Amino acid sequence: MKRLAGLFAALVFAMAGPASAQGPANLKPTEADFVLQSFHFRDGSTLPNVKLHYTTLGAPHRDAQGHVTNAVLILHGTGGDGHQFFRPQFADVLFVPGGLLDPARYYIILPDDIGHGKSSKPSDGLHAKFPHYDYDDMVALEHALVHDGIGVDHLRLVMGTSMGCMHSFVWGETYPDYMDALMPLACLPVQIAGRNRMWRKMVIDGITKDPAWQNGDYQNEPQMALRIATDMLLIAGSAPHQMQKQFPTREAADKDVDEYTARDLATLDANDLLYQVDSSRDYNPDPGLGKITAHVMWINSADDFINPPELAVAPMEVQKMKHAHFVLIPISDATHGHGTHTYAAVWKDYLARLLRETGRK
Repeated sequence: MKRLAGLFAALVFAMAGPASAQGPANLKPTEADFVLQSFHFRDGSTLPNVKLHYTTLGAPHRDAQGHVTNAVLILHGTGGDGHQFFRPQFADVLFVPGGLLDPARYYIILPDDIGHGKSSKPSDGLHAKFPHYDYDDMVALEHALVHDGIGVDHLRLVMGTSMGCMHSFVWGETYPDYMDALMPLACLPVQIAGRNRMWRKMVIDGITKDPAWQNGDYQNEPQMALRIATDMLLIAGSAPHQMQKQFPTREAADKDVDEYTARDLATLDANDLLYQVDSSRDYNPDPGLGKITAHVMWINSADDFINPPELAVAPMEVQKMKHAHFVLIPISDATHGHGTHTYAAVWKDYLARLLRETGRK
């Protein structure tokens, strides 16, 4: 599952080793579970208990009224979890002493979304009878975790990568007074359509149309379905200039595909993956962007297969928000396709600007 997080959700770990469960040595993460009872999903189903796992760094600072003033919520991508942000390209830039998100100053909240990581998911036992959650459900659960589970009623910053980027826009519309700032990284705030929807449908259909899937009640993982999925995810997360450098011969490229496929097939769960990809099906914050009052620093990269700049969507959408900047990072040796969102050195100056603009340190 780590490789999937690299190629789709985080989509940044394609050429990196697995993340440590404990994070970098200089950090002291705290992990916990919040169990929400009788949550009603938008598909009409209810779970008696929803477990949301999360990790925190640092400690909350409270004002005279007891309100937390330094909380930062960071949201992962499809197939990932909160621990993906312990990768050196993120943590060793932002979470270090004196860094922009130094845990000595900020209270960092890293959830595992429903369907991901150590939170409730289909593979826990319900399989295809698990509620078909969508992004609105996921954001509602994130809010419940932050507000009811952790006791934070205001966020200094909501930051998200890929799926978490899209969740950031939903947060801004649904809870407009809840945060000072939003930093969406690697997404578009419009309905998922065109090629972006097509490759996702290919992943979904590859699973559901494999006879071995057995309507989600398989005893053994449907291998051909997962091969289709991993192939599509590899392309979606590709950074051609980086791959050409790292795999400059046919033999090197073939070897990496074989190794990557073998690793993923050993760890993936088809139902979990199906639900993760399908959860974006009705995402479309476009009509409500004007509701966002927080300051927005929205970052995409020019080599992003999933959000290609030639669509020219971002320049139009950014104008619909009151206090928003859009930045397109040009292709360079420092960019990594869609996964540029987790290479913080590339965009940290924009984060610094956002924190300055929103006043409170």
